[in-house]
Amino acid sequence: MDGKYDDIINLPHYQSSRRPHMPASERAAQFMPFAALTGYDAAIAEAGRRTEEFREVDESEKAVLDETMHYLQTRGEDRPMITVRHFVPDLLKEGGAYVETTGRFIKANRIKKVLVLENGIEIEIDKITGIQLQ
Repeated sequence: MDGKYDDIINLPHYQSSRRPHMPASERAAQFMPFAALTGYDAAIAEAGRRTEEFREVDESEKAVLDETMHYLQTRGEDRPMITVRHFVPDLLKEGGAYVETTGRFIKANRIKKVLVLENGIEIEIDKITGIQLQ
């Protein structure tokens, strides 16, 4: 053999004794394609996310809510534990989601039109669809 590297061509592959051998899966990650369109996956996920439309409560539901609100205002010093079902508008697209929030009742602020819970959460009274006493 008259090649330039004939003296080392048949030597065993060097492997460090101080560092562990990198697995093939981690080495392959070095060569993975990059995302040419940054934010594209997030935009697709956002477009596919579902929201609900706000539904006004009917008269019978409104009567039950008014009765429960009156009870809470007269018995508010007892700080009863309640679960409030309410609509939370989506900040990014039309619609929103119905969620349930549980906490101790503090007050109903008629000026700001919010129901205030002990943990500082304020719920818009117009968005409430149900209140359950614990």
